[in-house]
Amino acid sequence: MQRRRFLKLGSAALAMIPVVAFSGRTFATTNAAMRASLKYEDKPEGEKQCSNCVQFVPGKTATDKGGCKLMPGDTEISPNGHCTAWAKK
Repeated sequence: MQRRRFLKLGSAALAMIPVVAFSGRTFATTNAAMRASLKYEDKPEGEKQCSNCVQFVPGKTATDKGGCKLMPGDTEISPNGHCTAWAKK
């Protein structure tokens, strides 16, 4: 590898570090705000629980945490949780 190419690739990689780090924080902040606006709780309310909601994306097993179609990138949704956007499957 030539020195110039190495320096270009190295500087491009260094320039991407803040972008990648910032985007992760953005998801966390956005999802925290979304959880609050949907009044998400990680306990069921009657028959309302994430595991029987159309928006829930299950984890690897029935008891693993999964995701929610309304909160992209959030993989910490309890199958026993609920929120105001709950819709029966």
